Amino acid sequence: MLTALVTGGTSGIGAAFAEALARRGNALVLVARDADRLEQTASRLRSEHGVPVEVLTADLSDRADVDRVAARVEDSERPVDVLVNNAGFSVKTRFADPDIGAHDRAFEVMCRAVLVLSSAAARAMAARGSGWIINVSSTAGLVTMGSYSAIKAYTTAFTEALAVELRGTGVHVTALLPGWVRTEFHARAGISGTSIPSFMWLSPERVVEEALDDVARGKVLSMPSRRYRLLGFALRHLPRSAVRRLSGMVASARQKERAAGS
Repeated sequence: MLTALVTGGTSGIGAAFAEALARRGNALVLVARDADRLEQTASRLRSEHGVPVEVLTADLSDRADVDRVAARVEDSERPVDVLVNNAGFSVKTRFADPDIGAHDRAFEVMCRAVLVLSSAAARAMAARGSGWIINVSSTAGLVTMGSYSAIKAYTTAFTEALAVELRGTGVHVTALLPGWVRTEFHARAGISGTSIPSFMWLSPERVVEEALDDVARGKVLSMPSRRYRLLGFALRHLPRSAVRRLSGMVASARQKERAAGS
């Protein structure tokens, strides 16, 4: 039985990963901040799938908590075979705002924690000659819409660089770049999504199933659905000036949604 550790494993894409991996017979280590929700999720997965589920309550913006999770990832007596770095959140703070606290926290959770946990997994897995690291990035990293775009651009580039570094070790690394996914993520960010065409929305279950298929095929970049693969191709080949104009249009529509909802 393989063991998968999933950060942010109680909601959205993280919960869908936990469900899909448990259904495949994998033991789980779930990491999140909310202890009650962790226990509820773990209890349900144990009951429905008959797999061991361990919980780690941790705030990945706290470096001491990140170190605890990294130690669990690197524990040779209880090996983690699959690491899913999923924890994340939207960042509404503008770059020019005087308080950069939200940017700091976003960097800690979605950049530094991904680096530290991936590094721990890379060492432990390479020593065994096998393992999978999945970093949840976003198609947002292909555009230029504030801190979240910059963070996810880093996540994708970091994952590709790590895949190069680990080539030949038996450790496979994949960046998942989902588009618009119906989860709590957008509600927490104050985004209703009314400006997004309905056909652009995907379910977290579909995103995860396609991602796991890509991981099994050894793909370094996974972009679920043909529509997003086409969009990703266009964004990578358009002039950057055009990408910035499109980003501005989407950002403006998002601001109107937030204003309407306030």
